Amino acid sequence: MDDYNEYDGVSIRPSIEKCTTKKRTPVINLDMTSDSSVDVGEAPRKKSSVVSTTPVNVVKRGIGRPSKNPIVDLPDSTQVTKDSQGTKKTVSFQKAQLLGFDETPFGKLGYMCVQLMHKTSGGSRPKQKVYHRVHELDRMLDLQKKPAVILQLKTIIESQKNKSLLLRDLEKEVGFVQKWNYMAVIEKYPTIFCVSGGDGTPPAVMLTRKAKKIADEEADAIEQMEPILVKNLRKLLMLSIDCRVPLENVELIRSELGLPSDFKESLIPKYPEFFCIRDVYGRAYLQLENWDSYLAVTAQEEQFSREGILSSARNLKKTKISKDGNFPGPFAFQLKFPVSFRPNVSYLEQVHRWQKMEFPSPYLNARKFEIADPKARKRVVAVLHELLSLTMEKRLTSAQLDAFHSEYRLPARLLLCLIKHHGIFYITNKGA
Repeated sequence: MDDYNEYDGVSIRPSIEKCTTKKRTPVINLDMTSDSSVDVGEAPRKKSSVVSTTPVNVVKRGIGRPSKNPIVDLPDSTQVTKDSQGTKKTVSFQKAQLLGFDETPFGKLGYMCVQLMHKTSGGSRPKQKVYHRVHELDRMLDLQKKPAVILQLKTIIESQKNKSLLLRDLEKEVGFVQKWNYMAVIEKYPTIFCVSGGDGTPPAVMLTRKAKKIADEEADAIEQMEPILVKNLRKLLMLSIDCRVPLENVELIRSELGLPSDFKESLIPKYPEFFCIRDVYGRAYLQLENWDSYLAVTAQEEQFSREGILSSARNLKKTKISKDGNFPGPFAFQLKFPVSFRPNVSYLEQVHRWQKMEFPSPYLNARKFEIADPKARKRVVAVLHELLSLTMEKRLTSAQLDAFHSEYRLPARLLLCLIKHHGIFYITNKGA
């Protein structure tokens, strides 16, 4: 069910025949309504050997350690090939359909084909798997593009000493290409941004009175949420193997965690009993001072406790294999398949066995477990689930996840792990 060795030796080769002027970073979302982790499988169709899965749209240059230059364009078709000797595999992402160069673009098809060639007897045809999109989630993320630009510009303006930004300095902050997007936003939303200048003074952009009032309310909301932010930051450190995380990694997901921009000066020194900043081999780390066993409870366990699933699961002796793959147990993830996904019986049996399998807590030290152990692999899924649960919007980009690769002992083939465990994690380039 959860075998990563199947993907050993896989290499990612992005197609660069057609590229866009604006690159996008993949976003990995945690479905608030579903906690699923399953393999690919679907009932056979009459005219095709295609096997469907839940929505997964993947972007990444390499699988393994963090990359400085991740591929940010999402391919719409993925192909995995293997030679006749069974010694080499290649995953190839094609971007033509995504960019609209094909007559039937990926967005209309709503799925991504993955061709897998396994070592079998001669003459056998390769198996194909299809990963479906969830168009509602894609559209929701697309609609957040402009608000993200507005919030970013607001943050840049507030970071200035006089709370205004010269338009000539905008390029220094966002780059030459993105500058025009920000200029369009300034022109389109006069109720948020106002431009001053003239008579020999350079033009500058600042927030309107109404926007300043809302920004002040945001600061008050962050202050009221401070206990929750401190709790989540402590749990973030408790997930790591040494209870410490590079400070730059925390800054990388600062906005996703809801932390203020000056958290290093305003939040960390305020709680010396919880946090400290230490230099480790010339690198600043945020260190956890005290371990709290009461915090070593996952978001999934808290939900099960509220809903009474843990107590009811103890009295459950034997359950039938459900058609949707869900299993009432303390170690099961709630599955939610797209409408077009039709799992077959053997697939559901495999899912049922995986759902029943116990796994160690994500808050236990990862050094104690062997990655080859199926229970340890299921624990990795719980670690990723818990990490996304600590964020405000339950999502991170692939680059942000990769930044915690060594601290959380994530799989070398993280991308394939996320694809394999579709249902919990939805991977898309929309909205980035």
